Amino acid sequence: MWPFRAKTTPPRRFRYERFGGIAQLGWPRALVFVDRDRARSLGYRDGGALWKGEEPGLDGVLSAPLEAHLQLTNRCDAGCQGCYTGASPKGERGEWGLAEWKLAIDELAERGVFHLALGGGESAVLPWLGEVARHARGRGLVPNLTTSGLLAEEELARLCGIAPLFGQINVSVDGVGEVYARVRGFDGFARADAAVVRLRRATRHVGVNCVVTRDSFEHLGELFAWAKKRRLREVELLRFKPSGRGARTYEKLRCTDAQHLALLPTVLELARRYRRRVRLDCSYTPMITAHAPDPRLVRWLAIYGCAGGDLLIGAKAHGVVTACSFAAPPPGGPTVEKLGAYWGQADAFPPFRAWQEAAREPCRSCEYLALCRGGCRVVSAHVAGDAAAPDPECPRVLAHAASQQAGAGSAMRRLPVVG
Repeated sequence: MWPFRAKTTPPRRFRYERFGGIAQLGWPRALVFVDRDRARSLGYRDGGALWKGEEPGLDGVLSAPLEAHLQLTNRCDAGCQGCYTGASPKGERGEWGLAEWKLAIDELAERGVFHLALGGGESAVLPWLGEVARHARGRGLVPNLTTSGLLAEEELARLCGIAPLFGQINVSVDGVGEVYARVRGFDGFARADAAVVRLRRATRHVGVNCVVTRDSFEHLGELFAWAKKRRLREVELLRFKPSGRGARTYEKLRCTDAQHLALLPTVLELARRYRRRVRLDCSYTPMITAHAPDPRLVRWLAIYGCAGGDLLIGAKAHGVVTACSFAAPPPGGPTVEKLGAYWGQADAFPPFRAWQEAAREPCRSCEYLALCRGGCRVVSAHVAGDAAAPDPECPRVLAHAASQQAGAGSAMRRLPVVG
């Protein structure tokens, strides 16, 4: 029996995996992992080399990522102080064009990737963005888009014309009114708001991305109220990460430890009050597990920590593959149209795939390790100087460090005085 009874459509796509497979639903829009028995009951009986154990692969690693985050360009006029890519009006040398990205999409389709997240820079300035989206649709992938909305009239009109091609369009709004200006470094809220209104007329699948900072955290209620007023279907909250220009402004903009601990109860209360669907990016998993939810519930809700190099990959504007949008390219990493050979290598995406064997205390003995995966590698690399270190902003890691420090201080006080 199919697990969803009401308003459920048959799978649109199915990808075999060693454990069974992954079904892509049209409604509700979801990817569902099923075992072999469930796959057979749905009519998917030929697991081929994967089910027979003849297909080479790595234990615990999917046959391909579920989604790819493609930075189509590093061009953007906004100049946000926390930009994760350091985008500029001229972009960067060697950026790919339409032909290269089509080849990349062909490779991702052959690998069985389900979703594309298209971003920048500002991808909406590209006159061939619609061609990328159409090509992805033609190959069975769902393209989604993130835009600042800070577009010239011609660019915004073009984007509204192709909006139905995208599964979801999220506009980046890091706060309402003057909060936007404090976070971004300039006043652009009115323009972003106007773009939201225009896009919402073109498609109902419009949401908002908000990079949460210490300035915006206390004003999240205003963001949710605005999202409801604009009839936005989704609020996606992203943790501020030290990459691009964001590395220079990290200490100024990052949330406080108290705010991180308050994130989950705050978001749950706002989601209920304003009845908006909320997504939290994977780097927030340590802040969720700090409240000790039942691990079975966390697993059932598919809440996982760092998914880079596993459930997702990124690709820079010149096509080089990364573990996630915020990570630097791995040494010897390929361009995205050559992903296949690299994906199956045991040493691919260091240290993203090595989270379990490299886990240190308190992660190693934490009951959530298999779900949290040690937190955000990008934050660890910047703050601790070691991407394999436990996430230094995890409440459990902070408590462990405080305990160790207190213990060391107590031991020092017990040392005999010599002299």
